[in-house]
Amino acid sequence: SGQFDPTHGGFGSAPKFPAPHNLLFLLRQWRRTEEDRALEMATETLDRMRLGGVYDQVGDGFHRYSTDERWLLPHFEKMLYDQAMHVMAYAEAYQATGTARYARTAREVLTYVLRDLQSPDGGFYSAEDADSENEEGDMEEGAFYVWSTDEVRDLLDAETAELVIDLYNMTPEGNYREEASGERTGKNILHLDSSLDEEASRRGMSADALRETVEEARATLLDERDERPRPGLDDKILTDWNGLMIAALATAARILDEPGYEDAAVEAATFLLDTMRDANGRLLHRYRNGAAGIQAHLDDYAFLVWGLIELYEATYEPRWLRAARDLMDESLDLFWDGEEGGFYLTAVDREALIVRPKEGADGAKPSGNSVQLRNLLRLARLTGRTELEDRADALARWAGDQARTRPTGFTALLDGLQFALGDSREVVIAGEEGGETTEALIEAVRGSYTPFTVTLHRPPGNGLEITELVPFTEVQTPVDGEAAAYVCRNFQCDTPTTDPAELRRQITARG
Repeated sequence: SGQFDPTHGGFGSAPKFPAPHNLLFLLRQWRRTEEDRALEMATETLDRMRLGGVYDQVGDGFHRYSTDERWLLPHFEKMLYDQAMHVMAYAEAYQATGTARYARTAREVLTYVLRDLQSPDGGFYSAEDADSENEEGDMEEGAFYVWSTDEVRDLLDAETAELVIDLYNMTPEGNYREEASGERTGKNILHLDSSLDEEASRRGMSADALRETVEEARATLLDERDERPRPGLDDKILTDWNGLMIAALATAARILDEPGYEDAAVEAATFLLDTMRDANGRLLHRYRNGAAGIQAHLDDYAFLVWGLIELYEATYEPRWLRAARDLMDESLDLFWDGEEGGFYLTAVDREALIVRPKEGADGAKPSGNSVQLRNLLRLARLTGRTELEDRADALARWAGDQARTRPTGFTALLDGLQFALGDSREVVIAGEEGGETTEALIEAVRGSYTPFTVTLHRPPGNGLEITELVPFTEVQTPVDGEAAAYVCRNFQCDTPTTDPAELRRQITARG
């Protein structure tokens, strides 16, 4: 917490990288310890980023990072992996706090992703560049995103224009400077000082009325902006970054109850599993112009397994859990360090390197080893395969020495350790798919912030795919014909309940 910026949120000084995995760690730390400071640091940062110029206030989505400490002046590139990690942080913040603006931000980011980054194949493109043509026809960073007050006045009615100019801190001289000379350009990076609810109160308006006016104005500006020369599109489809987006879509589908996000996650996962394979069925890293290539590295496996676990818990379709299990087993065969624990970045059968790289520290996104730690623990709990916990223990021991010297560089790894140390539970919901009580029990789980819980659905009957995958669910069946939930710790289960309120109490109780 010593690096936390209490004025602007985030950590450290300029340049500021969002690193949403830090915020996920803090949210889960708060859930595990009830340490209010952890929640305050997370929510203050989420709020400040959403208000700043690092967020695209017209077209949604986050730029790559802020060049200043105030989140005002971004590096304008937009990365797929950033959008995915932001969605997960804002969705979990909504689940943890019930604060509607976090749900709204998660939805807005996904609106951008599904509009501008989704390929016709179902996968997602990698990034949009920072530079585009300006009015003089020269390439300029940010030209696509900045506005003059005259442009706004030309597009909107007088009253709305003045509201937008004031609300988004626009001035005639502008707040965007020419890179070489440092002179103001007359263009503005739109940013807010406070939330629309607070702005409405200050202006004597209802929040709904202000939001409606702003949304109509944003739509008008977006239509106009779409006529400008767009930044270049990096149209590679990468397995690792798509894995993160599948995780984000599935998480948002589950928390926000949005079937459309689930559909997009299924489409992307199907594309990756069907297309990103070589002739031997081995996972590949990149797809472009109809061709897949380059052998997958650790992050491809780690992030895709993460996405598939989330997709299983959003859909309860066993095929996704099976795919996650199979890819985890493959990654253990290809990347595991049998001597020290942990995963190498490159496969065992790749051409020999002088030093085979192996990393534990996180960067702008979590490291493959950090993600695999949590994947191993979750799959162990979901499948009952305790040998995966042994691998997780070995990974944690290897990475722990590094993390102790610089813990702020290993927050995603520490998040995995929280899962191991936290009050984790396995929940099995036994009941007819789509049944009223089944759905009520599922809703009880999804409406609770329980980041150390895994959930399975076990329909009635014998010879099921889920009982083959997860043998311990064989004995967990409905009670007197009614759907029931089994809450277990280390596969030791409490008396099943058919009452959603009791289920909610069991999974949120501490100790």
